Amino acid sequence: MTSTNPSESGAADSDRIKVWFRFVPREGWLPHDTEGLWATRLSADTARIENIPFLQNGVAEGDVVRFVTDADGLHRSKERVEASGNCTVRVLPVPSGPLGRSARAVHERLSPFGLGGEVFSEEFPLVAFTVPADADLGGVKALLVRGVRDGWWHFEAGCVTDAWRDA
Repeated sequence: MTSTNPSESGAADSDRIKVWFRFVPREGWLPHDTEGLWATRLSADTARIENIPFLQNGVAEGDVVRFVTDADGLHRSKERVEASGNCTVRVLPVPSGPLGRSARAVHERLSPFGLGGEVFSEEFPLVAFTVPADADLGGVKALLVRGVRDGWWHFEAGCVTDAWRDA
């Protein structure tokens, strides 16, 4: 799970940091207004994102972001400076649907595409996936749409590329 608590800002070494994103919470969604993503520091004010955002839109695993470090030592994202070409897709199984609340079943359905994913929590089985630039984007999109049609899940694309839009 991606931490949403700014007090959990420690890192194992000086190159691995947590970059914090602030956003306006969406009505009917998780009640958070920040999300911390692990990143590898590239310079004094840039880092490459290492995990998948559950809440923050407009950023994907592998993207490079610019940050500022505040008085409390937290690294706050300012902007994305380099896109990785990866997309971020979030899938939430429909509890009354054929997959139930199973994050594992979501992973199994998307496993033919080799997507890396993370689960938010047992209580809220939201699965966030990184869709690499070289993935079968048309196939992934078709399966996601089929899953909505068949009552398996809801999904949203939190960060997409032109290639995703064109697929």
